[in-house]
Amino acid sequence: MSRHPLTKWAQRSDKVYITIELPDAKDVKLSLQPNGQFHFSATTGAENIPYEIDFELYDKVNVEESKAAVGLRNICYLVKKAESKWWSRLLKKEGRPPAFLKVDWDKWIDEDEEHGNKFDDEFGGMDFSKLDMGGADDEFDLDGPKDGGKSEIKFNNT
Repeated sequence: MSRHPLTKWAQRSDKVYITIELPDAKDVKLSLQPNGQFHFSATTGAENIPYEIDFELYDKVNVEESKAAVGLRNICYLVKKAESKWWSRLLKKEGRPPAFLKVDWDKWIDEDEEHGNKFDDEFGGMDFSKLDMGGADDEFDLDGPKDGGKSEIKFNNT
């Protein structure tokens, strides 16, 4: 009998992120059908323990524009929705989702926050290395504020 790996998901109006957490996965097989049928299988460990996921997504998907990436610690699947709209849940089946399926809060954005949020996959093209966000040269008083509990953060504008 196969086990189910921890699987996280998040969505945007046009896509769904599915992340399967399975370190050192071998013999990875992914299948996605236009009707939303999703299948994953792989083995891991010295004993080649089998893992498997098989479920039907909430709605139809665009298989040609969907992408998968197999990494050392997880398998990421970017599923393109056939129709750009928010889903009320990941699975077509109503009721409580399986215990191994969790929301990916690191990627989650509420529907009303999607447009205008630049903190997406590419962080809006922002290069954080060019920001002066402080570092080892900053001085911090580890004894706490000396002004009766009030404190103020000052940045060097050099």
